[in-house]
Parts: sequence; structure tokens; C-alpha cells
Amino acid sequence: MNKKILAGGLAMLIVGIALSVNISATMPAGQAGMTEEEVIDLMIAQQETQDYNTLSGILIGIGFLLVLISFGARRKKDSAKKVEKKAVE
Repeated sequence: MNKKILAGGLAMLIVGIALSVNISATMPAGQAGMTEEEVIDLMIAQQETQDYNTLSGILIGIGFLLVLISFGARRKKDSAKKVEKKAVE
């Protein structure tokens, strides 16, 4: 297990989840009787919030992949010293 990759992956995972929760809590909402310009501004704000939420989801995904990779990444000792033994005939 590579601890640097694991730490980086966990950090990305935690930051992504925190951003996702924070962004989802601040979704702009409309109200009755809005003008057409206010509706357009609201739709733009909602699209920006959705885009930020997508980016935080990507951050979570990359962090999760790094955590998975860290369990498979092992340093191989003596990898440069591969010696093949020939069979004695």
C-alpha cells in the first residue's frame, strides 16, 4: 500500500464530499411572479450550481480511484536484481 497515494486520495474524497454537500445546500430557488430576466438569471445560477456539483463529483471519483490504486501499488524490492537461473543439464 502506498501511503502517499492513499493520503492524497482520501483528501480528494473528503474535499469532494464537503464541496458536494455545501453546493447542494445552496441551490437557488425561484418564486412566483418573477420577470423574464429574473427567470433567466435563476436558470443560469442553477446551471452553475449543477456544474459545480458535477466537478465535485469528478473530484470524488478521482479520489476514490486513487484510494483503490493505493492498495494495489506496492514497491517491489530488488526489482532491478532479476537473475534467471539456468537449469543444469
